[in-house]
Amino acid sequence: MSTVPPIRAIPERFSHVTSAVPTIGVLALQGDVREHARALEQAGARTLNVRRAEELDQVDGLVLPGGESTTMWRLARAFELLEPLRKRIEAGLPAYGSCAGMIMLADRIRDGVAGQETVGGIDMTVRRNAFGRQVDSFESNVPLTGMGDTPYHAVFIRAPWVESVGDAVEVLGRAESGPNAGRIVAVRQGRLMATSFHPELTGDFRVHHYFADLVRRAMRKED
Repeated sequence: MSTVPPIRAIPERFSHVTSAVPTIGVLALQGDVREHARALEQAGARTLNVRRAEELDQVDGLVLPGGESTTMWRLARAFELLEPLRKRIEAGLPAYGSCAGMIMLADRIRDGVAGQETVGGIDMTVRRNAFGRQVDSFESNVPLTGMGDTPYHAVFIRAPWVESVGDAVEVLGRAESGPNAGRIVAVRQGRLMATSFHPELTGDFRVHHYFADLVRRAMRKED
């Protein structure tokens, strides 16, 4: 992997965003919790680690981090969080999932373990570990809709990809090169978004700025 670049200033394209400071939770059962919190703070949000239903009630938006989707699902069950997560998302809570978090937000998964459940919310079919195992991790540039003209330098680690989406899902990004060129790796459906890659592991926090903006607009009831 390449060296993490320095933190960038808030891009001008986000300068219109209201000064309201959202509280964005990070599902803290397993995965890249600290890294997402750091990125969200750079995007102007307060953060809260979420492990209990009462903590979930305190946030304006939620990040489901990368990690291991089967572990995350089992821990969500053990902490009695799976149903509260589903209810909050169904009620309109903005949420963003990276890598394993993308799997958790998918309505349908392929190559999951027996009985594996998701939170759901995005009308898509996601294939688990589609890009390969840990040793197949890689970095690639991905153009992202609504996040500037410069392609995003994305980090893929045991990453899923999106095999199909429903009519309400906007494709924000596709793999640009290599044998899997054209595969969907970033999506949005209303207040929900997901990426196959890990933006929290870079110094480019455009994805987190985009999500924080989405949360602010939801707070203003603009969507």
